[in-house]
Amino acid sequence: MAITNILTVTFLVALLSAALRMSVPILFSALGGMFSERSGVVNIGLEGIMLMGALFGVVGSYYSGNHWVGILVAMISGMLMALLFAYITITIKIDQIVSGIAINMLAVGLTSFLYRALFGITTVPIKVDSFHPVRIPLLADIPIIGPIMFNQTVLVYIALLLVPITSFLLFKTMWGLKVRSVGEHPKAADTVGINVIKIRYTGVLISGALAGIGGAFLSLGQFNMFVDNMVSGRGFIAVAAIIFGKWKPKGILIASLIFGVADALQIRLQAAGVGIPYQLLLMLPYIITIIALTGLVGYNKPPNSLGKPYYKQ
Repeated sequence: MAITNILTVTFLVALLSAALRMSVPILFSALGGMFSERSGVVNIGLEGIMLMGALFGVVGSYYSGNHWVGILVAMISGMLMALLFAYITITIKIDQIVSGIAINMLAVGLTSFLYRALFGITTVPIKVDSFHPVRIPLLADIPIIGPIMFNQTVLVYIALLLVPITSFLLFKTMWGLKVRSVGEHPKAADTVGINVIKIRYTGVLISGALAGIGGAFLSLGQFNMFVDNMVSGRGFIAVAAIIFGKWKPKGILIASLIFGVADALQIRLQAAGVGIPYQLLLMLPYIITIIALTGLVGYNKPPNSLGKPYYKQ
């Protein structure tokens, strides 16, 4: 296909619309992970928590016939996984990276087992009630921007609204100040009466809830089914988005959109048959992730106590 056939308004609108949609599961998980990391806990387990959310979103929707119940069940499952992670890292004080890897491995085996236990070995995906695009009148008619921004599922709009909401919570409220204080200097926070353990548990639980929703977006808002390992590294990309976004909601939004564009671009270029090996195109989002994690986009200073357990004296 000629490159001129790609550089068209139709292609660009379709690309950016898909990019926005594909950035949403990363955005949900990264915004949640931001609270965990701001309180001093690295949640590498976002990948596994998203996978649990993807499964239990389908389970909740299948048995209730309502996709909103699926989202609720996914959120609860994410919080339960996060609670396990919080207990291991905050209370028992096992290394956070090792614990996160264990959570991811547990989720892979557990979701595969539970899916087969509940639905058997199926060759055809089970049908569940899922999310559909909601066209916002008038706004969707705006040229170029309208089809990109205002013809998406409700979860896309909620994810975008979460950016200013989380920014307000983190930087304009007393609770947000406590979270940032615990992440920077937990001992000092403790001496002024802030419950470090409680704040860290809360941060991790929020990360679990939002990562669960992010996973359910994949199974109920994008693919409309569950398959093994369907998160495919998006949890790790969410961790990279937190770093890329400098632990701030607006930065995380930009980072998530960049990853979304990379993901959508590789799919569109494959469909367009541009002649580039698809293996190279598939690598695009992961190359950006490596660039972010290795600091090639510039040094980003994390919270001072990130990854360090707190010992109350």
